[in-house]
Amino acid sequence: MKTLRFTSLAFVGALVLVGCKDPEPETTASTTNETSSTTASETSGMSASTTSAGSATDSASATGTTGTGTGTSDSGTGSATDTTGCSFLGCQDMSGQMNECDIWLQDCPDGQKCMPWANDGGGSWNATTCSPVDAMPGQSGDECTVEGSAVSGVDSCDKGLLCWYVDENNVGSCLDMCTGSADNAMCPAGSVCDVTNDGVLILCLPTCDPLLIDCPDGQICFFSAQANDFICDFDASGEEGQYGDPCEYINVCDPGLFCANPDAVPDCQAGGCCSEYCDLKEPNTCSGADGGQECVPWFESDPPPGLENVGACAIPA
Repeated sequence: MKTLRFTSLAFVGALVLVGCKDPEPETTASTTNETSSTTASETSGMSASTTSAGSATDSASATGTTGTGTGTSDSGTGSATDTTGCSFLGCQDMSGQMNECDIWLQDCPDGQKCMPWANDGGGSWNATTCSPVDAMPGQSGDECTVEGSAVSGVDSCDKGLLCWYVDENNVGSCLDMCTGSADNAMCPAGSVCDVTNDGVLILCLPTCDPLLIDCPDGQICFFSAQANDFICDFDASGEEGQYGDPCEYINVCDPGLFCANPDAVPDCQAGGCCSEYCDLKEPNTCSGADGGQECVPWFESDPPPGLENVGACAIPA
């Protein structure tokens, strides 16, 4: 799973995804599954990062009442860090990491593919490497396996795909990586490009409506600031994640909830607490209404089509 961690109680731009095999919060904005991490949430006063397993996302928040957390990427259209400074030693990007190949160009030799991996033995993807393409590679949506761990950079998927949502048995499913370029990212219909980990992870994640709770079983809907949309990723809430429960990551709250800043939730004594999405057209049904919570707009302006009614239960700033 991947686990993302808060880095501040204000709007955040980039987070780091990590891959681990149990839902334990990793360091810096990542997920708890050694497969990925997600992004920062900037909703009015509430925001967090994910601890989900297998996806990189950034969660942005609403009007400033809910939005504190670290996500994977800045809000935007899907741009990643450009690699510069290439030489026979590889390419060094702006974060100082050494990349063997360009994840967008897929410029590895024949029979190999450019893959994100952890080049320091850690649990977070931090560089790219050329890995062999499996003899019978899996296609988008197929079951897949990873070699060693989710961050090894070696899996059974075809070029342009990444084994994601990896479980404790190193089994996951092949997920499309974004195509095109950092300035013009493209994904299959129904998904958006989410770029995290300093541009190392470029994943096509399915979009969702947080009011409908329409993600597949085992996944949760949260906001990606980088993609400027709500996306599905691994639900790492386990037995916790109810309203008011402490949270440190975007995806540790139950479906229909999100990780909010402490000042947005009555009596929250942690770095963040789970609060509810709400419908702006409905009466105030927030569980913390007696404590001052209201349904505030998630988006300050220009919400994506179909998400105009999405609100967040928060104590207005």
